[in-house]
Amino acid sequence: MRLYHSPTSPFARKVMVVLRETGLIGQVELVPAGGTPVAPGTIPLERNPLGKIPVLERPEGPALYDSRVICRYLAEMAGGGLYPQARIWETLTLEATADGIMEAAVLTRYESVLRSEESRSAAWTEAQRGKITRALEALDARWMAHLAGPLDCGQIAVGCALGYLDFRLADLGWRERWPALATWASRFAERPSMRETAPAD
Repeated sequence: MRLYHSPTSPFARKVMVVLRETGLIGQVELVPAGGTPVAPGTIPLERNPLGKIPVLERPEGPALYDSRVICRYLAEMAGGGLYPQARIWETLTLEATADGIMEAAVLTRYESVLRSEESRSAAWTEAQRGKITRALEALDARWMAHLAGPLDCGQIAVGCALGYLDFRLADLGWRERWPALATWASRFAERPSMRETAPAD
């Protein structure tokens, strides 16, 4: 298999963590790729027409894209433990919540670095930050027990989402507002799979 990824993408990081947690990392060739919505760069458009990473080439069919699809595929290869059937809907919903945080954070980042200052929209940025805030409130209010349970892909997604906030949107001050969630994130970040995939410019 071949994985196109960027070390600064939270979506790619989620796949990289899953590869390590499942023991499949040795079966994948890692191919650096990067770009933006306005300049696709080295993203393999012939494998993902949407122009996003990560993308996973596999021997038995077309390339897979969207981190949730790739993570589910890898988890199935490894026996499915990261998507436990007993709490599958909770795991999927938690993963979707974390992915929403990542998407809003990436869009906020794009607004500040891809647009000229005069063309930036404060209302757009605030709308994205509002999504992040509401999602963090939901995690703190409803999901702490799940986060404290056995490892699943929902937890991995949340860990990567919170790590991206620390990496790109530290001014949100989310750790001070949600200390229990911050404590969980700090502990989760100590997993070898998280330490080995921590983003850096």
